[in-house]
Amino acid sequence: MLQTTIEMENAAVILKLLGDKTRLTMMKLIDNQACCVCEFVEIFQSSQPSISQHLRKLKDLGLVTEERKGQWIFYSVNKRNEYYQFIKPILDQLPNQDYKLKALEEKGTRISCC
Repeated sequence: MLQTTIEMENAAVILKLLGDKTRLTMMKLIDNQACCVCEFVEIFQSSQPSISQHLRKLKDLGLVTEERKGQWIFYSVNKRNEYYQFIKPILDQLPNQDYKLKALEEKGTRISCC
């Protein structure tokens, strides 16, 4: 059964984590489809270690899951996490970010790692 309330301390930690634009955008992107680190590197024009740090912080709270496909690890929102019902309304209010993935597809870089 999903909890309907969240402790103030946990809410503050989650909101602080999502207060970072990169992490918030990542969560929106992977709410409906999985992405790998190399896609985030391309989207955010950031280093792989930097992207991995963002993902680690999200993963530490259990907000994202990872699935290995060959040598690649794909990340998606953990919709079974106890805090998902808390963050879902936030993600639902954000503008769609799928155009960023579409741009990767058009450049041919979306499938470079898959």
